[in-house]
Amino acid sequence: MSNEQPEMKPLRRTPALWQLRTRTLAPGRRTLIVGVVNITPDSFSDGGRFLDPAAAIAHGISLLDEGADLLDLGAESTRPGANAGLKRAVEGTEPRPAVSADQEQARLLPVLKGILAARPEAIVSVDTYKAATARAACLAGAEIVNDVSGFSWDAEMAEACAVAGCGVVLMHTRGRPDEWLTQAQLAPDEVLKYVRAGLQASLASAQAAGISLEAVVLDPGYGFGKRLDENYTLLARQAELLQLGRPLLAGLSRKSFMARTLAPLYAGRDAPVNARETASVAALVTAILHGASLVRVHSVRLAVEAARIADAVLTAT
Repeated sequence: MSNEQPEMKPLRRTPALWQLRTRTLAPGRRTLIVGVVNITPDSFSDGGRFLDPAAAIAHGISLLDEGADLLDLGAESTRPGANAGLKRAVEGTEPRPAVSADQEQARLLPVLKGILAARPEAIVSVDTYKAATARAACLAGAEIVNDVSGFSWDAEMAEACAVAGCGVVLMHTRGRPDEWLTQAQLAPDEVLKYVRAGLQASLASAQAAGISLEAVVLDPGYGFGKRLDENYTLLARQAELLQLGRPLLAGLSRKSFMARTLAPLYAGRDAPVNARETASVAALVTAILHGASLVRVHSVRLAVEAARIADAVLTAT
């Protein structure tokens, strides 16, 4: 009788259908590149550069020309410590958005409509946790709603997406943005368990609202309520989230946890945003090799080239 243990096959991404509002994608056949367009004054990466609608439209078209498969438009910053993303007016009260739905839509909708007027075939996602904005954006032509709260910050969001029939990205977030800098550190073996449980809860909310699994992509939420090294633990074990049965999107571009890792190279200070591209590409390739079928990025051309190499490795193994 042999004492040899059966060989454990690594978890691998497989092609899967992703049903959007008017079309279907197949993430996993190759990595899909999601280009970021921040229509905000205070984004950590490029705040204010594309607040003007004409500049944002031009930037989105440029990202498509560089090879982006999708665009993700956001009109409210949820960076750690920002004056945004459901802050409490008084401790103990219900959090409220710092950017109203009306203000968010005033920023977002002209850009969405402008991009689709110029490129009717473009696939556009809207980065919002507000049901009112999701409804308006889908009526204006958005195919996907990317909710950083995973349907947990607006009780009407799951139903709004179900009615719109759009694709959804459900991201894991631990806590609220005004809490992230003070949250207790998780033990390494708790990180993946915590993220998996949160994503399972989001999937349950989606199904309860009548959203099919084929409409859902999951995002581990790097940097969203994860403290520094927790992000590396999550990235190293990301492939285990494939057990949830849906494609994974990884948003690692220019994140601050990588800037802290690079600090010894910058006189002990966090690497500035414009010095995080090499680290972002390294993280992107790691994410693809650990199961991500989509990557959300600021520098599309670099991501397209890096993803081709990572995809070639996956094809060869």
